[in-house]
Amino acid sequence: MAIYTIAEYQVRPSGVDKVQRAIEEFVPYVQANESNVRGLATERRSDVLCALFIFEGEAAHTAHSRSEAVKRFEAARTAGGDVVFRDYHLVATNQR
Repeated sequence: MAIYTIAEYQVRPSGVDKVQRAIEEFVPYVQANESNVRGLATERRSDVLCALFIFEGEAAHTAHSRSEAVKRFEAARTAGGDVVFRDYHLVATNQR
């Protein structure tokens, strides 16, 4: 069953450009190397980064969290606070 994860990161204003570049590297890596990640979208509002992931299941979720891409992204991120992760399980959709 698919797992939808929302991750919110607080970023210091001085680190926004660095995090933006890290995202621009992170997303293509996930697309090319993690076929069990069905979707990934990132948004930034001022100094808050929000990422939405769609994982095929628990194995994809676990593999992603241990990937080199995540390690590189975490090293580049300039955090001003904790990262908040929320996992959701699909109940219904209108997507085909």
